[in-house]
Amino acid sequence: MVTAAPKISVQDLRLAFGAKEVLHGISFDIGRNEIFGVIGPAQSGKTSLLRCINRTIDFSPDATMTGTVLVDGEDVRKTRNVYGLRRKIGMVAPLPVGLPLTIYENVAFAPRCVGVSAKSELDGLVEKCLTQAALWDEVKDRLDSLGTKLSGGQQQRLTIARALSHQPEVLCLDEFSIAIDPVTTMRIEDVLKELRKDITIILVTNLVQQARRLADRAMFLWNGDIVELDRNEVIFSEQPASRKTYEYVHGIFG
Repeated sequence: MVTAAPKISVQDLRLAFGAKEVLHGISFDIGRNEIFGVIGPAQSGKTSLLRCINRTIDFSPDATMTGTVLVDGEDVRKTRNVYGLRRKIGMVAPLPVGLPLTIYENVAFAPRCVGVSAKSELDGLVEKCLTQAALWDEVKDRLDSLGTKLSGGQQQRLTIARALSHQPEVLCLDEFSIAIDPVTTMRIEDVLKELRKDITIILVTNLVQQARRLADRAMFLWNGDIVELDRNEVIFSEQPASRKTYEYVHGIFG
């Protein structure tokens, strides 16, 4: 349980696409500077949950969302500054989506959009974000090259650097390692452990062991319902509260 004022508080969240409800009134809190794991089989509502938190669910015209999602006490459904909310909550998708720009401009794009124009400031931000994403040493001599020419793992790290360029307070990771090799995955995991000192991280993953390695707490979501939410040492133990949790994390189903 989160004891201090939570960074994110979700209460009775329901989400439907047309007549099909995919989240069934779920409630939970996420602490500040926490890595919060969300695990569960495909079609459990994990990605939809992230989209509710940063309001990208708005892009689905048939979506109906009810309940409350608070970020720092502010209801995301009532905020008048949706763009500001999305800058505050960075998102990394399963597959790297590079902008058709140079490596430098991929990272500088968002800061430019909010009025950062001084080259010295942009240079500093680009280096900082690429360093945080464990990519700077590999690309510092070719920042004018197209980001789309990088390897898959490098492009995913560039995506993380771009998300960090917003200077977010929350970073949502949706199956970030699905298309990259294990060595690169481990490098990014090390990056995330460092980033948690400054930001809150929501890690959606089908890789149970990844959640076990990284998360402080994990939530098992199944068919739009929370089966169990607890500290990792409980969720991944031999005796979690739910038999279904045990069967999922031990690979008996899912």
